[in-house]
Amino acid sequence: MELKTKVAAEDGKHDLLITREFDLPVELLFKAFVDPVLVEQWMSNPHATAKVLKLESAKHGSYQLQSTDAQGNIVFRGGGVIHELIPGLKITRTFEVEGAPFGAQLEVYGFEKLTDGTSKLNMHVIYESVAQRDMVLKMPFAQGINMAHNRIQEILGSQKQS
Repeated sequence: MELKTKVAAEDGKHDLLITREFDLPVELLFKAFVDPVLVEQWMSNPHATAKVLKLESAKHGSYQLQSTDAQGNIVFRGGGVIHELIPGLKITRTFEVEGAPFGAQLEVYGFEKLTDGTSKLNMHVIYESVAQRDMVLKMPFAQGINMAHNRIQEILGSQKQS
């Protein structure tokens, strides 16, 4: 099955370009990344429940996210600092997974209006090194981000109808 979220990784580079088109207005897509209730909804899945521990959706704001399994064990905790937030257009932030063998990354999210009811997410993710980026790509990264984006479309698509 073809993934709707496209991940481009050029050999020898320390970054990724990630794109996805959504059947959502750009304002609603942007809200998925700044509203703690929505973040928890799309980050959760049948195997893990997501919790937003902190989300200061503003310039110089910080955030911390956590996922737990059915037994309540923490399976993921990560966060960072928001360096730039332009409503409906752009979020620039750092992101670091606690306990991971790789350091922080810089993420630039661009939100593009295609039509009144469709939009595109353009992510530029920059890693400290090519090796760090390649380590991330060895994980089921592309499938995971595609699944998260599918959840955004599913959850917000139903809100769009109401």
